[in-house]
Amino acid sequence: MQHLVALLRDAGNMLIFTGAGISTHSGIPDYRGPHGIWKKKKPIYFQDFMAGEEARLAYWEYKLEGWDAFRDARPNAVHQAIVALEQAGKLHMVVTQNIDGLHAAAGTSEQKLIELHGTNRLIECLQCGERSEPEPHFERFRAERTVPLCHCGGILKPATIMFGQSLNTRDLERAHDAAVASDLVLSLGSTLSVYPASTIPLIAARRKIPYVIINQGETDHDHLAELTLRFDADVADVLPAAVQVCLS
Repeated sequence: MQHLVALLRDAGNMLIFTGAGISTHSGIPDYRGPHGIWKKKKPIYFQDFMAGEEARLAYWEYKLEGWDAFRDARPNAVHQAIVALEQAGKLHMVVTQNIDGLHAAAGTSEQKLIELHGTNRLIECLQCGERSEPEPHFERFRAERTVPLCHCGGILKPATIMFGQSLNTRDLERAHDAAVASDLVLSLGSTLSVYPASTIPLIAARRKIPYVIINQGETDHDHLAELTLRFDADVADVLPAAVQVCLS
């Protein structure tokens, strides 16, 4: 813990990369851990969603199943610790794989947040690009079980990146720029197994800056020579305490 505190104190431009493991204390299930959601459900691919009504219905059913948990989730101590680092002038950027919107809800500034895989907190039209609040669409789907359509006639879906769907190029560029401008990189609650998102902390680490991983369970970066510090632990048990000591 002392080593982590020292790294946090020395940093003034840190990159924080987050995965599903930081949100489990907010009631959001993880995806690839021992009890992850993809251990239980087969993912629906974007190409199938676009090709047929059956896949679109299955996707909306899947999203409806988890909607109440996402809607009711609140930021936890990890999200708040990251906000505290920003307020202390130490944060350069948060790059998250998470779609729960909890970084923004906690108070992370929009200009310091990149949601690589989109957000469940908005619905988007695949034709005109308009975005809207999700609750009315989910309630309509709950009642009618028909895929919602935009007023323009386009297909609606939650504003998340599906399997087989390309990431936003601008978001990737911003994440890359953050990686080459940071002086410390923290990976929190991620197995670092999803490409290309997992390359972002590695770009930073290969610049010979300190690289810290905090995750309960193995990650794909555990063997790397660039790794400075590794905690095999729940992020909620490590980061908030370290940040409190750092900023005290």
